[in-house]
Order: sequence, then structure tokens, then C-alpha cells
Amino acid sequence: MDYVNLGKTGLKVSRLGLGCMTYGAPATDAHKAGRHAWSLNEEDSQPFLRQALDLGINFFDTANVYSSGASEEVLGRFLKRNIRRESVVVATKVHGVMRDEPNGRGLSRKAIFHELDESLRRLGMDYVDLYQIHRWDYETPIEETMEALHEVVKSGKVRYIGASSMYAWQFAKALFLADRHHWTRFVSMQNHYNLLYREEEREMMAFCRSEGIGVIPWSPLARGRLTRPWKSESTKRSETDQFGNGMYSRTEASDRKVVDRLGQVAEKRGLPRAQVALAWMLGKPFITSPIVGATKPHHLQDAVAALSVRLTTEEIASLEELYEPHPVLGFS
Repeated sequence: MDYVNLGKTGLKVSRLGLGCMTYGAPATDAHKAGRHAWSLNEEDSQPFLRQALDLGINFFDTANVYSSGASEEVLGRFLKRNIRRESVVVATKVHGVMRDEPNGRGLSRKAIFHELDESLRRLGMDYVDLYQIHRWDYETPIEETMEALHEVVKSGKVRYIGASSMYAWQFAKALFLADRHHWTRFVSMQNHYNLLYREEEREMMAFCRSEGIGVIPWSPLARGRLTRPWKSESTKRSETDQFGNGMYSRTEASDRKVVDRLGQVAEKRGLPRAQVALAWMLGKPFITSPIVGATKPHHLQDAVAALSVRLTTEEIASLEELYEPHPVLGFS
């Protein structure tokens, strides 16, 4: 495993992060906020968390909304039993709906202070390494959010702060305000990026590189679409993942061309598609640590193997040439 600095910080993270949205508690009602029919329960999650540690992954990413908090609980209990706290980097997020009441979501000072304490309780930890705003809150002034985040860092409950999917102008505004008021700056951006969705290359990626921001993309394999031939397999996730299916349903014609081309490149190299798709991403100079998910043993094996794959200039051009512009996705 390789380890790199997260942005301009001294924090070392593995070149791959394990996304823990899949781990927690499956929902009997797939529409329940934060819960999914395809989530694994605590017992079934353990082998993948163990495998991640064995492969050298030290970076674990979750969120308060994943399985309505159960993901944090499962991750926290596992880490406490299996490794020293200082040996891992734990990231969680705040923003989504946690309670059906006026202040049960968002990025207000009240919400941030309360939800951080709740996340720490569920994780069984005194601090989180990276506390991320899950989305932009249009109902709260960004000044209020940035000041509150600065205070939780100064309290010792948070080591670094990060952001997730938003417009580049919003991210720039947040950084500007942090600098102006001498508040803690965001050190990372967790955005939607993969071979099927490259709109972040327009502004966000260049901005992050210019500002020394670590980029830790979510959905690097497009929710499994880049791991197999086009619609060749139906999974519980593909059948019930309304969010993911909604993101890609409008661009199926162009996406299929990219998936087919990926298959051709992978076949010529004699490699699984997932390895080639991740190798393409890892070769980008602005990428720090993609957040990968795993529900089968080979998922993490392929991800780590991708670290050793070097694509040629011709292969990269071949993978990229069929991409067509997409509508903005994943900001809500």
C-alpha cells in the first residue's frame, strides 16, 4: 500500500480509502432515509473491514446518515477491537436528515455541534480525523458553517475539515471566507468522479490542485457500472439504488460506449475492468485517494492491484475519447 499526504496537510492516508456506506444495517424499507436494502449487517461487514486493514488501508470514510448512524457504530466497534485509534484515519460527514424536525439536518451551528457529538458517540471515539460537510446547505449562511467548523477543530474533537460535492464557486467562497476570518480551511474535496462522469474536470479539479486540496472521489467505479459489461448483471443494489440509477439514467447511450471501450482495453491488458478504471483515475495528478466500496472479497483485491497498473498514453486517450458532457450530478 502507498501512503500520501492529504492535500497540503501532514496527514498520511492510504492511496485508497474504504467507503463504509455499505456497512451498517439493511433496510426493510428501501425508501427509509439513510438505509438501503443492499447494506450489509454488522456480522457480514466484518470480513471487508478486516480485509481493508490487512491490505494496508488506513483511511475509512463514513457519514452520520449511512444506515441512519449504524455505519458509524459498526465501524467504530470494529476499529476499537482490531487496531489502535492513532493508526487509522477516520472520516465522517454532516448535513443529511437525521431527525424529522426543523433542526434535524443541515449545517447550522446547532446542527454541527449536535451531530458531531452524536457521531463521536456512535463511533466510540474522542475525535474524528476528517469532518466533512456532505453537501452545500442553501438555508444556512456559509459564514455560520465555517465558523462552527473552526470551533470544533479548536475544541479538539476534529483534526481536519473537508467538503463534498458542490460547485467550484461555492468551494472557493468557503475557502475565501476561511482565509479572511482566519478560520480553519477545508483540506479535502470528496466529489463525484469516474470514467462515466468527468464534469469535475471543468473547474473543481484544477481549483483543488491550485489550492493544495486533497481530492478523494466517491463512486470511482460508477456504482459498479465500470466493473462489468453493460447491464450484464442485476444486483440488489442496481435494483434498489434509486439515487445511483437516477444519476446515470439520462446518459445511458453515451455511457455504454465508454463501458464497452473500457472492456476492450481491459481485455487487451488481461485485467479486470475495475483495475483499469481505477488505474485511469489513480493516474490523474489531482487525485489523492479514491473512496472504494466492497461487498465481495475481490473488490478490494482489484482496487489494491490497480495501484500497480500503469496505463499507456494511448490507452488513456482511448478510454477518454468517447466521453460526452453530462448534466451536473450528485450535488443534492
